[in-house]
Order: sequence, then structure tokens, then C-alpha cells
Amino acid sequence: MEVDKIIWDMPKGLLNWYDFCVEGEVLCIEDRESSIKELLQEKCKKVICVDKTAVLNEEFLTQYREAFDYIVAIGKAERLTNPVQAFSAWRGLLNSKGRLLLGMDNRLGLRYFCGDRDPFTNRSFDGIENYRTFLNGDSNNLTGRNYSKEEICSILDLSGWSNRKFYSVLPNLDLPQLIYSEDYLPVEELDIRLFPMYRYPDSVFLEEEYLYKSIIKNGMFHTMANSFLIECSKDNTFENVNHVTVSMDRGRENAMATIIRDNHKVEKRALYEEGKYKLRELKENEMDLRNHGLNVLEGKCHYHSYYMPYIESETAVSYLRSLAREDVDLFKEEVDKFRDFILQSSEHIEAEESKKGLGILLRRGYMDLLPLNCFYDNGKYVFYDQEFYEENYPANVIILRMIDTLYTGDLELEAIIPRKYFLKRYGLEEKMALWYRMSWEFMTKLRNQRELRSFNERFRLNKEVVHTNRQRINYSASEYQKIFVDIFRNVEKKKLILFGSGNFTKSFLAQFKSHYEIYTIVDNDRSKWGSKLEGIEILSPHIIEEIPKEERRIIICIKNYNAIVHQLQQIGVEDYCIYDPNTEYPGKQEVIPASAKDMDSLPKKYHTGYIAGVFDLFHIGHLNMFKKAKEQCDYLIVGVVTDEGVMDYKKAYPYIPFHERLEIVSSCRYVDKAVEIPYNYSGTRNAYKMYHFDCQFSGSDYMDNPDWLGEKTFLEKQGADLVFFPYTEGTSSTKIKSIIERSLL
Repeated sequence: MEVDKIIWDMPKGLLNWYDFCVEGEVLCIEDRESSIKELLQEKCKKVICVDKTAVLNEEFLTQYREAFDYIVAIGKAERLTNPVQAFSAWRGLLNSKGRLLLGMDNRLGLRYFCGDRDPFTNRSFDGIENYRTFLNGDSNNLTGRNYSKEEICSILDLSGWSNRKFYSVLPNLDLPQLIYSEDYLPVEELDIRLFPMYRYPDSVFLEEEYLYKSIIKNGMFHTMANSFLIECSKDNTFENVNHVTVSMDRGRENAMATIIRDNHKVEKRALYEEGKYKLRELKENEMDLRNHGLNVLEGKCHYHSYYMPYIESETAVSYLRSLAREDVDLFKEEVDKFRDFILQSSEHIEAEESKKGLGILLRRGYMDLLPLNCFYDNGKYVFYDQEFYEENYPANVIILRMIDTLYTGDLELEAIIPRKYFLKRYGLEEKMALWYRMSWEFMTKLRNQRELRSFNERFRLNKEVVHTNRQRINYSASEYQKIFVDIFRNVEKKKLILFGSGNFTKSFLAQFKSHYEIYTIVDNDRSKWGSKLEGIEILSPHIIEEIPKEERRIIICIKNYNAIVHQLQQIGVEDYCIYDPNTEYPGKQEVIPASAKDMDSLPKKYHTGYIAGVFDLFHIGHLNMFKKAKEQCDYLIVGVVTDEGVMDYKKAYPYIPFHERLEIVSSCRYVDKAVEIPYNYSGTRNAYKMYHFDCQFSGSDYMDNPDWLGEKTFLEKQGADLVFFPYTEGTSSTKIKSIIERSLL
């Protein structure tokens, strides 16, 4: 599957569900090749494309008067100098039944309140402020501007377009997932359904998907929609559509549009020829589940669509979450009932896997048999949209997905009855990592997440970045610098105490243990007192009071640190710091000794280079890589994977033990420093935070690997490079091991 084609097709989701007349003639306001232009050419008989300036030419307006059935302008109106004049002129180009389709961003869109940057100023909040600073003297630097819904309505009124229908588009025009008409509100849980995308995700400080519940309840959903699709009609007729869900990221075979029409009919449409057979499978799945006693909406297939009745009921997610707040015991019973549905959905098969502790295996494991794809209607659960199943599949994976669907984003539910209650009740804890991995593999394949990793890296939210950004706005600049950034100021003269012994502390130790001496770790959990973490004893927090304040430095290594801050303040500790794994700590870049530089050679492209690997059975390919890397950088750091890391990744121990591999690499003349890659801190991003290198080098066998391309995108954001060297033909550790194993046989 060609990832570039998936990305190219994504904007088509805005209109590929729209019922264009196949004989229609379209004017597309576009001066370049685009996926929208391509879509219109696929949908309609004739498409003329002109730019926003040429279309206002008097000769053009005369030549094509009342010639078009549709005018389509996506993302163009914001760049018009006089939109009222343009919309009025375009009206004259449409015939009596013609429609103008506009795609426009909303300057009051929720994404901008979450911190995304304005497309015309590349700064946060300018649109929200109505470009106040630009309109007061700097307007010449604006190439366009976004409008609010009220402003768009005013422009349309002035240009004669009183007949119009607004659709709210999420997350945006380029990557549409959910589309709602202006008189329809979401009935689904957007914290589960929506995957926000941003122009500049690194500036975002709120998780948008969790805000919509309150936004909807307060009547602000359509006012604060990120983008609008606006259908303007000369004869006051419109598409009979209330809501559309599109899934363009799944590729042509799985790309679907689920359309809820205002006549209370639901249509699931295959958007490409390759996906039509999926609709027949959907009908077969419906019948199979009904034969197993489950209530499933009855649909019918017709050509490229699958039609279902519309149900005006709340989703099972919404019902169960509300029930937990009213009656916990009944909530437990209903969750048990839902688990029973999963076990009832297919025959249980006997297989070797069952004997290996995988539990009940379903002949057909329906992956979306979840409260998210289910209504609670008159006391009954009614399932729908069961597109996918995996054969001979552990029921526990689906049960875990069911629990996660209920709990994701609902912290209040976690407080009422912890998720762990059900994990223990259903025996999921022992092999939880396996269940999550299998679920992740299914979703990754369905949504092409590995192929789209680099793309998502650019536009999708990183929740660790959100966490860091929120810390910044909770403090003044000087406070943030002191508490979160300058955590190592004068630390050489102090006893370094880490508060907490969880994942943040493990991350801290992996990153800084070799740089600083840790005096001790303290934790409020009594059961940990006296034990050790990476050789450092864990003690009671009472030890803090025994050390004079001028001799200690306390670094809190806990994500939700507020309670610890309060605890420290209660005992008079004010000079504390907080470790954030996502913060770039200064002063950790490698100091290059003069001896590492060849003073007679030409300047090299990079200052510090980095290579990571196992380097088992060291061979000429490894040597060639080190040599080529050293030719491009002043100082070369090589990270060596531990034996534990090799076993975890390759499911086999290396031939050469870690300390010997580290010594071999360290002895190579091209390597300036060989380092251990910490087991729990092993990725490219972790290495970058530790060494702040200018370039990472790798073999070309990873050049097309989506995971590595995702890391390449990350490094480029930091101003670093990822360079691939040609793979050494004829030799590799794998080939050497194969020869050894054959010899032993």
C-alpha cells in the first residue's frame, strides 16, 4: 500500500460522500493539482479549474454565466481580498439549481484555543483575537485570515447567499473525520472517536477531544467547530445529510463513509471500488452475530452501500458511564453482561493456544463488539457496524478493548470503580501486555499507523508534549526555569535526592545516572523502603528532614506531582525541582576533546554523531558504518544494546555478552565513546535527550521502515538528521550466525 497515496486522498473525505450529479459541470477554484480537484474529476462530467483571481475576470464571468452546476472553493475564501464581491460574482456563474460549496476554517475553532498556530501568522491566538495586532498597522503582512461563523454568515448575506447549510468539520478540512450539519449534535463519545490533528502540535497544551462533552452541553459545538463546509443553494435545496463519519486513513479497501440522513436512514458507503466486497462481509457478519443470539441492526446491501435503520438512543458507552455514577453494583452487572455478549458471539474452539493460557478462543473474534459500536435502546443492547473479525482469536483481547472503551478519558469513572477491578475479575492481568499488543497490532494494521507514522508525527498530538506545555503556563517564566529546567544548578555540592520510584525515576536514572551521583531515592510507599532501584536504596521521605537544606537537592520524579509538592511544603521544603522527561535539559551535550578532531582536515558536516546497535559478532559491515560516520562528524558516540534489550527485541540472547561487545566497540579507532543503551530508555528520542547529537547514522536496511521514518521526522524537528548508509553486501551478524549454526549441526 502506497502511503503517499493514502495521504494524498485524505482531503477527499470532505466531499467524497456528497452526491454530485455525474453529468454535472463544476468550477473548481484551484490553481494547482489537488486531491479535491481529482475527486471532482472522478465524480462529475466536466471540471474547469481557475485561480481565485482569474475567476473574477469580466471576460470569464461573461463567458461562463450560469454555466455551472457546482462551484467548489476549499480553503480559498480566506485568501480573498473582498469575499463579498467574489461570492456575489460566483453566484452569477451558477445555473438556477446550482450550489456553491465552501470549505473554510473557523478563527474561533477549538483547536486554536488549545494552542494550534494560526495558518496566516504562524502564531497562537491571533485568529481568536481577530488579528488585532495585525489590523492595527501590520495588515500588509497578512496573506489571508480566518473568519468566525457569524462573520461568514454576514459575508454570505451581503453577497446574496441567504439559502445555506453549515456543516461542522473535525478535526479540519485537510484531514476530515467527522462532519455534522448545523442542526445536529454528536451522540457519540468524541473522546474516543476523534483523533485531533494540528498544523503545529508542539504548541498545543490541551487535549481537545476531552473538551467536546462540555462544549456540546453548553451549546457551543457548532460555534467552536474547527472548520466549516458550507453548502449555498440558489433553489434552497440541500443534501439530506445530518452527519458523516469518514475513514480515509484506512486505505482504498477500507475507506468508508457512514452517512446519517435527515430522513432517519443510515448509509455505509464504500468510497472506492476496492471496498465494495466489505459491505457484503458486513451483512454476513450481521447475520452470523444474530444467529448467535445477539441483537444487531438489520441492514441491506445495495450496489456500493449498506443501509441500516436510524436509532434515536444513547450509545452503550454513554449509558454505562452514567449508570456507574448512579448504581455501581448494577454497572458491574451490565459490564459482566457485555463480556457475556463477547463470549456468546462465536463458537469456542479447541486449540493448542488455549492450553498455553490464552483463555477462550473465538472462531470469529469481532474486534468492534464494544460499547462504542452499540446502542442502549429500551433496555436492550443493539450492536451495529461489525465490519471486522479475526479468526481463532482470544476473547480476552476484545474484553480488554471493551474495558478500555469505557474508561478512556473518564477519570471520574476510574475514581468510582478502578479499571483494575475488571482486569482482575476477568483474569486479564497476567497476560495484559499480550492482550494490549494484539489489540495494538489490529488497530495499527487497520489504520495504517506504521505506514503513516511519519505523517502522524508531524500533525498528531504528543501527550507528553501537552503535559510539558501545561507546566509552562502554570508558572511564571522565572519559576518554570528554576523548578523545571535548572534542576542541576550547583548540584555537585549537594546530596541529590529523587522523590518517587516509578517510571519517571527510571527515566531520570537512565538519562543522568552516569552524570550525577544519586544520594538516595525516597518514596511514600512503605513496602519499597529498604529495597533498591538500580543499586540505589529507597528510603522514607523522613530522611529529607535530617539533611540540612543547603546540602540537599530534591528532584520530584512523579508525573502528578502536586501532592508531593504540598507534602514537601508541609515540612518546610521550598527548594525543590521537578523532572519532566520531555524537557530539554541544557548542558548535557558531549564536550568534544581537542584530540577527537583532526585539525588538518576540512570541517565536517556534523559535530556529534550517534549510532545504535547490538554489534554481535563484530564484522566488516559494522566497521564500515563506523568509518563512514566518523568521516562526517567530529565526535562519534555508539550506543550498544544490553543483553536484556536484545532478548526482548530479538527473542534470543546475543553470542557475545554485553560488556564484551561494549569493549569491542569502544576499542574501534573510529568510535570516540561507546555507551550502554538503557533497557527502559532505548529509543532514538531518549538518545537524543541524552546526547543532543546532530545526526544519527543507520544501515540502509531500515531506510523504508515506517518506524525509522517516524524517528527521522522527530529528529528533523529538533534540527538533527538521520542518515542511512548502504548495507554492506555479503556479510551480516545474521549470516554469520547461520553459518555457525549449520557448522554445529
